[in-house]
Amino acid sequence: MGVAKHMQATWNRPKATIPAKARRERMAGWRREGVFQRIQRPTRIDAARRVGYKAKQGIVMVRTRVRRGGLRKSKVHMKRKPSNAGIKKITMAKSIQRIAEERVSRRYPNLEVLNSYWVGEDGKNKFYEVIMVDPHHPAIKADKQLGWISSGSSHSGRAFRGKTSAGKKGRGLFNKGKGAEKLRPSLKAHQNRGK
Repeated sequence: MGVAKHMQATWNRPKATIPAKARRERMAGWRREGVFQRIQRPTRIDAARRVGYKAKQGIVMVRTRVRRGGLRKSKVHMKRKPSNAGIKKITMAKSIQRIAEERVSRRYPNLEVLNSYWVGEDGKNKFYEVIMVDPHHPAIKADKQLGWISSGSSHSGRAFRGKTSAGKKGRGLFNKGKGAEKLRPSLKAHQNRGK
């Protein structure tokens, strides 16, 4: 079994395979770091390679944390029945992973988000590692698999336009066939069709 396969088997069930003390210490260490932490190499090499990581110049890894939970709303005191107040059980249309990608993209405006993956969570936060690409780096421009990200402005702002894997999942683009008729190219484009 290769290293990547072994890591994949470990990360498929982290609570069963990684000791609780090690996980607790790792989360405690990550909490003490900044919200955006540049890292030298991926924590999960199997997941990173699966979503496009390469160990080469022009690729930057960033670990970030985002708060867990739904969309917390403050109570509206004016003219609402309690049943219509709408405080709990409200969730955003975006996943927390997409929020993480967008925040990292704002933090590093000269880089583009390629993809991201989950690396851990505690009671308050979820932690993601985001793969960033420098579209102006010669090594990226010359790369056969990643060179497309350098070709024009059509690939800029990928995280904000739902072009990453997490974004496509949130837009429903992994669904095909019956029930997915209105999803392409987007819900808004389908609404405007024929107007």
